[in-house]
Amino acid sequence: MSTNELLLTSNFSAFMPLVNKGKVRDIYQINPSTLLIITTDRISAFDVTLANGIPSKGALLTLISAHWSRILPTLIPNLRTHLLTLDLPPQIPSAQHPTYHHRSMQVLKLHPFKIEAIVRGYLTREAWVSYQHDRTVSGIPLPAGLRESEPFPYGPIYTPSTKADAPGAHDEDISEAQAAALVGSSEHADRIKELSLAIYSAAHAYAEARGLILADTKFEFGLEEGSGEVVLADEILTPESSRFWAEGRVCRGEGCGGGG
Repeated sequence: MSTNELLLTSNFSAFMPLVNKGKVRDIYQINPSTLLIITTDRISAFDVTLANGIPSKGALLTLISAHWSRILPTLIPNLRTHLLTLDLPPQIPSAQHPTYHHRSMQVLKLHPFKIEAIVRGYLTREAWVSYQHDRTVSGIPLPAGLRESEPFPYGPIYTPSTKADAPGAHDEDISEAQAAALVGSSEHADRIKELSLAIYSAAHAYAEARGLILADTKFEFGLEEGSGEVVLADEILTPESSRFWAEGRVCRGEGCGGGG
């Protein structure tokens, strides 16, 4: 099998323990400090995994995350990501390497924070619906007269949510105080917010210079044992975690629904 063929599951349990089988990713433990993430071609929609898949989707998502993992630390001081290498560990037989080429990531094992760090730069989709209802987004008051899909007047906003792990469960918007309670430390919660806004701003500028607009995105973070550092984890700025628009094809005003 090549990366152009459909891969819906992996099976490395004979070589290392399976830690988690998510909606799209299979996660194995290589050693006490390192995990192996295999990104499959499974499709997840509205927190449900569908029966079919998209060939090469996993490879594309892996390479996008790896690209941002290399770029972002050069733009944001003291930012660390969990990525170690795209190589498969030596436990995996070489005969299986072609199947998982560009689908695998060795990453730091972290203690994940149980929130999703969402940053919104534009008044679109669910944010627009909320604004129409009571002129707020995730409890943040906004001035009257804003148009659909235009930038927020005071810059990007941070709107954390719960992280739904159970099958069929949905993420729910929460306040920053609720996020801090879930994180377990106001210091770590503040760091997550600080990094999320910095990453969004850097990525927005990077994408804009290449003809794309980053409308909104979500990040996940974990705590590295020993150093106590907050580290960027999971997928980074992929089409599954972010909304990108083509510059010049953005419709602004009621009924537009975002970019083209």
